[in-house]
Formats: sequence, structure tokens, C-alpha cells
Amino acid sequence: MSCAEAFSNYAFRSLGYGERILPKADITLCEQIALIGSGMIWNVYFTVLALIAGFSFATLIALGKASSNPLASIPAKTFIFVFRGSPLFIQFFLFYEAFVLIPKVAGDIDLGFVQLTVETRWFTRAWLGALIVMFLNTSAYSAEIFYGALRNVPKGDLEAADAIGMNASQKFRRVTWPTMLRLAWPSYTNEAIFMGHATTLVFLSGFPAWRQAGDALYYAQYLAEKTFNPFVAYPIVAAFFIVFTLIIIGGFGAMNKRLNRHMAPEARGKLKLSLNVIR
Repeated sequence: MSCAEAFSNYAFRSLGYGERILPKADITLCEQIALIGSGMIWNVYFTVLALIAGFSFATLIALGKASSNPLASIPAKTFIFVFRGSPLFIQFFLFYEAFVLIPKVAGDIDLGFVQLTVETRWFTRAWLGALIVMFLNTSAYSAEIFYGALRNVPKGDLEAADAIGMNASQKFRRVTWPTMLRLAWPSYTNEAIFMGHATTLVFLSGFPAWRQAGDALYYAQYLAEKTFNPFVAYPIVAAFFIVFTLIIIGGFGAMNKRLNRHMAPEARGKLKLSLNVIR
């Protein structure tokens, strides 16, 4: 099989398009690159959507934790503690089991004229169920980052906002929130990178790869088993993730420059890559 045929057959295999049957023998390098590359689509999907959804929720959780009202601070602190205190892999497993068991435990509710059924079938699919887990996990870690940044917003900036007559809403939108983002952005960039890497856990956990539509590591495992040579498939995965990481660093670095555009060059925060070894 030529490289053109390999990419035509397998470039979108993880989405259900192209050749349905995975190669089993005489697997070429192009087939491995095409299959693993198609799996990266899911890794990008989980990373981007989890970060977009988690960003706003993390801001609310951080504000709740910083609140003096225990009705806001206690749930926020509990949420952060639970999702930061337990391994992401275990969270995938527990949520999948919960999505499977909920209909069995809840059963159907017969109201006479209509029967209510608890339906969680879609939540057991990785595209939704795993995304929910990643959204909650990154929200907890990001909230802790934002909370730390909130505590370090210079008091002088807040006092200046009060002095010129800003109300609470204006002060938050124009002073507190932009400053919080500027201070938190380097650490938040590392969180984004980690979430990209953590997507490799999705199909190793309870969420099944429906019709063998998995992510990059799922296909790498398959190819390593079929070729009996892990020293080709896994380096390809690593190369894809290095490129993905560089894209994240580039995008977040551009945003970091924009957030610090008003600062003197020597005072601008710089991104420092610090990957977590274990989470």
C-alpha cells in the first residue's frame, strides 16, 4: 500500500471514515503515521473543548473559594479538593461506572400518562462522558491557579480603582480579572499542556473505543502489538504530541504577550514550561 492510499484509508479512521478494517499484517510506516495521526483528532478534541468549557467554570470556582460567604467557599473548596486529590485515571473509571449504573439504580418512573426513563447511554461514550471528566478535572486545577492569582492582585491597583469611583462590577472587569489572568497565565499554560497529555488516558480507562475509533495512544498500542515493535509506533505518538505541545505554547505565548502588552519589557511575565510527572 502506497503512502497516498494509506492516508486516504486511515487519515480519518478515528472518526469512522475510511477503511473499516484495521491493518493486521505487513503494516507500513505510512499506515502507522496515518492511523496515529487520525487518533490525534480525539486528543485535540478533548483538550480544546475541556479547556474552553473549564476556563469559565474555573473562574467561578476561584471566585467562590475567595468569597467570604461559606455557602460559596465551602462547595468550591470541596470541589477543588476532590478533583485535585484523586487521580484522573480513577475519575474516568468512577464516572463511567456511574453513567452505566444510574439507569439501573434509578429505574423508570411511571406517572400514568407518561413514563420517565433515566437515559445515560450517551454519557458512556468517550466523546461526551470522558469530556465531562476532563472538564471537571481541569476546572479544579485551573481554579486553584486562578485563586492563587486572585490573592496576588496588587492592592494598590484595587485601591486606585476605588479612588476613581469604579463600582464592584467595573473593578472586576477592568482590574481584578485582567490582572488575575496576567498573573495566572504562565501556570495555566502548563495546565493546558498537561491536559493535552492527559487525553491519552481516555481510552485506557473505562470508556471504550467505539468501533475501534480511539485516540493516538490507542492506535499506537494496537500497532505495537501487531508489529511486535513498540519502537516505531510510540515514537510517532511522541512526535505528534511534541508538535501539539509546541502549538499550545505558541498560542498561549501569544496570549501572554497580549495580556502583558502594557507592562515594561523587564516586568513582563514569561512562560516557563514545567510539566507534571504525575497527577
